[in-house]
Amino acid sequence: MNDDVRRIVTDGPDPEARMAFFMAACDGKADALLAADIMALMGERCAQDIRARLTQMRVASTSRARAVAAPTTLRHHAGAGDTQVIRRTQPYAHFFAVEEYDMTFRRFDGTQSPTVNRAVFISGDAVTVLPYDPVRDRVLLVEQFRAGPFARGDAQPWQLEPIAGRIDAGEAPEDTARREAVEEAGLTLGNLLKVGAYYPSPGAKSEFLYSYVALTDLPDDAAGVFGVEGEAEDIRGHLIPFDRMMDLVTSGEIQNAPLIITALWLQRERSAGNLTLG
Repeated sequence: MNDDVRRIVTDGPDPEARMAFFMAACDGKADALLAADIMALMGERCAQDIRARLTQMRVASTSRARAVAAPTTLRHHAGAGDTQVIRRTQPYAHFFAVEEYDMTFRRFDGTQSPTVNRAVFISGDAVTVLPYDPVRDRVLLVEQFRAGPFARGDAQPWQLEPIAGRIDAGEAPEDTARREAVEEAGLTLGNLLKVGAYYPSPGAKSEFLYSYVALTDLPDDAAGVFGVEGEAEDIRGHLIPFDRMMDLVTSGEIQNAPLIITALWLQRERSAGNLTLG
């Protein structure tokens, strides 16, 4: 345990009790960000509950570590004191979690806002990747049941998507893309071209996506049914021409935002003649 972690764990009333809680939750195997997340739950969650979610918590804490500030040439450049957290709680925690913040933020007139309550769905950073064969001019989409559309009341909750998955702790986004391509589609990807990195729904979710197009050989037998059995995945591949994908975007059958973003990026780069198999 390094000095930063020890300071985070013992900084509060009854340092010995805090250390005992921390060790019971993770055996001391945590970096500073994960240690802070664990200690924020002391008095709200028991150590056994935290231990049961350590894998998910590591994903969330490494996502925090990956949060490098983007440019602020137009938007407000946040400084010290612009956001102030009065209270942080976690009313729900299972595979995903929900965090609530009682907080204030700097308003555009320079004053601090009244205390507001904001709930955030915590799921960790993720990757999407669309395999594209520039020789055959076709793509591979995946289809699977999605609980989000189902909960909204959508009568057609099976979605057409790019390959996607959570970034495991200690994993680079590009490595996640290649791992998920094997798991969801049985594919070994070629060159990865970055489409963008973005918050898909920042009003309520902490999720940050890294989207790619993968230049990949896609023969006629490339599509199949895949998925990790232990995760109840049932994923069907669709090998279709590029133009067919764009027709599905236009018709609204493709409703997945990362796929729409990636399809439009691919349309631009394809028209410019920038895509060739290496």
